[in-house]
Amino acid sequence: MQNKIYNVLFLCTGNSARSILAEGILNHIGHGRFRAFSAGSMPTGVVNPYALKQLEKENIVLKNPRSKSWEEFAQPDAAPQLDFVITVCDNAAGEMCPIWAGQPITAHWGVFDPAAVEEEQKNIAFAQAFVILHRRISLFASLNPSSLNQLALEKSVREIALVN
Repeated sequence: MQNKIYNVLFLCTGNSARSILAEGILNHIGHGRFRAFSAGSMPTGVVNPYALKQLEKENIVLKNPRSKSWEEFAQPDAAPQLDFVITVCDNAAGEMCPIWAGQPITAHWGVFDPAAVEEEQKNIAFAQAFVILHRRISLFASLNPSSLNQLALEKSVREIALVN
């Protein structure tokens, strides 16, 4: 199992900002051990340009960024088998999620919505959300899932939410 690539789905309601940032960060720092995806319960259909601008500032390239529904990841024969599903917004955490094949570990890492701030504050808000997500994802990427039992791994992933 040392060479296993873990599939991680980041969820947010609109899949336009926070989950997009998280997808980009983990794919960038996951060192090939993790494959990140993002989706939303009610996708906006558009990726927030401030999210893309922030990723670009950090030299993170997100291939084919798009806002998509979490239903794409609930299709048993078409979706990747998920190992982790992490919500990054409070709305998505409270919604009834689809049934994920393989019973992935779930966690909630609530992050404020940078898209909801006034226009003149968006650059700062996206930078702050990026920093919070980067810290949490760095901790997550440092975990060795194959060396932890299921309960210890689930506890560790959920405790990452306490890091700002």
